[in-house]
Amino acid sequence: MRNKFAQVFYDEAKLDSKLILLVADISPAGPILGFQKECPERFINVGVSEQVMVGMAAGMALRGLRPFTYTIATFSLYRPFEFIRDDLAYQNLPVTVVGMGAGLVYSTLGSTHQAIEDIAIASSIPNMSVLAPCDPLEAEEATRWCARESQGPVYLRLGKAGETTYTDKAVEPFVFGKMRYLCRGNDTCVLTYGPLGVKFAYELKQGKFKDRSVSIVSCHTIKPFDTEGLKEIFRSHAKIIVIEEHVPHGGLSSRVKEVAWDNKVGIDIQCHTLQDKFIHFYGSYSELLERHGVSVNLIS
Repeated sequence: MRNKFAQVFYDEAKLDSKLILLVADISPAGPILGFQKECPERFINVGVSEQVMVGMAAGMALRGLRPFTYTIATFSLYRPFEFIRDDLAYQNLPVTVVGMGAGLVYSTLGSTHQAIEDIAIASSIPNMSVLAPCDPLEAEEATRWCARESQGPVYLRLGKAGETTYTDKAVEPFVFGKMRYLCRGNDTCVLTYGPLGVKFAYELKQGKFKDRSVSIVSCHTIKPFDTEGLKEIFRSHAKIIVIEEHVPHGGLSSRVKEVAWDNKVGIDIQCHTLQDKFIHFYGSYSELLERHGVSVNLIS
């Protein structure tokens, strides 16, 4: 996903001179290295100064540019939070805050590098849109939308590298603000976002759910939330399973249960999230997921 973002940004930047990339002490990935060499005046590495990065992006946006800020998710969102809130969101500026390696991807670097509450934080900010694509192709669509169409601040949540492509045969296209069926069934709906959730969804469909009629839905736009799309899922399925690489509160699970309660829906809803805790363990991604109790084997 990181490389797909880099390629799409590079392609879009060649077409639009207003696109600027600011990074905070991180090496450019893939095509971004070419962008840095070809357009050095539009690639700015601020060093370990994330607040400065966001403040500069706000100033550029006020001058009519379309900046992207890019670094590891915890540092792109948490460290400069006040700047994102006051400089970007308060003024409703078209700046895309890219959080790379979200969730538990940086497992071996500890909780300082693990963005497990970022959806809740970004979604709570007025004017902020939140995008969380599930694979490289959705990352391409989301990046292109941010480059061409966004009118305000966006938090773009990405994985890192090596993610499998799932949406090449999706039954519906990517549309900002709309839930997207990747495949349709009429019994159980697996509702998710991000690379882990969609991976688990297909493992369930091909494994222990193979005798069920399963829908897999990518909720790539967390905010604005597609309430009407969720109501349609309520009407057409007997059970909903939500999978998200995020703490239990403030994410997709909370939103689904909120809409169900507000609309007096009595459907079976099962949510699988990370635990509401920092787990003091330094190991592989799969080992850390296991410590959080996130496993296909626990979903029924």
